[in-house]
Amino acid sequence: MRVVPGGWPFTCRPGLTGTGEPTARPSIERRQVSQAYRAFSSSRKCPSGPTKYIRRPSGTPSTSPSGEIYAAEFGWDTSFEALVARIVADYAGDHDHDPSREAAWIAEVDGQRAGCVFCVAGDDETAAKLRILVVDPAARGHGLGARLVDTCIGFARDAGYRRITLWTNDVLGSARRIYQAAGFALVEGEAHHSFGHDLVGQNWARDL
Repeated sequence: MRVVPGGWPFTCRPGLTGTGEPTARPSIERRQVSQAYRAFSSSRKCPSGPTKYIRRPSGTPSTSPSGEIYAAEFGWDTSFEALVARIVADYAGDHDHDPSREAAWIAEVDGQRAGCVFCVAGDDETAAKLRILVVDPAARGHGLGARLVDTCIGFARDAGYRRITLWTNDVLGSARRIYQAAGFALVEGEAHHSFGHDLVGQNWARDL
């Protein structure tokens, strides 16, 4: 694996405006979404001995299928996709963005985009935030999630942050195990209703 300098990895997906707000689109049965995603995943299965990279891309960013992933796995509605698009639009539209303090990375397996993570400035200058960790189900089992998180932590430390935080939900068990293994500790949890479901949001943090 390697890390290559560059920019940020997303564009807003179809069905979202440039600001990340949902636009009108035909209603799709959740079963159809799941079937479509399974077909998408099966076309991207990794052969034995895949070539794996973590890179910080430049040029025109490409789209992540995070909306389909969470729709298929957890039944989340399009408000999650809108949230992701809004986060990315804020990152891309920040004219004061400092690439030495904020960055994003794409994981690739055999040339196929397989995941991503963001590191952005937190609420004060000493804290960074890890955001939008996503790994395609077809590419799991290769350590990409852990490598993305480690890359983000290393960048935050080198950028001079003293602490890194993240927000996740209790149902994302695989992600939480990665965070725990990387030294994050649960700070607090709070019940909320989002993405069409009752969830428990969790704030995690670790010192750098």
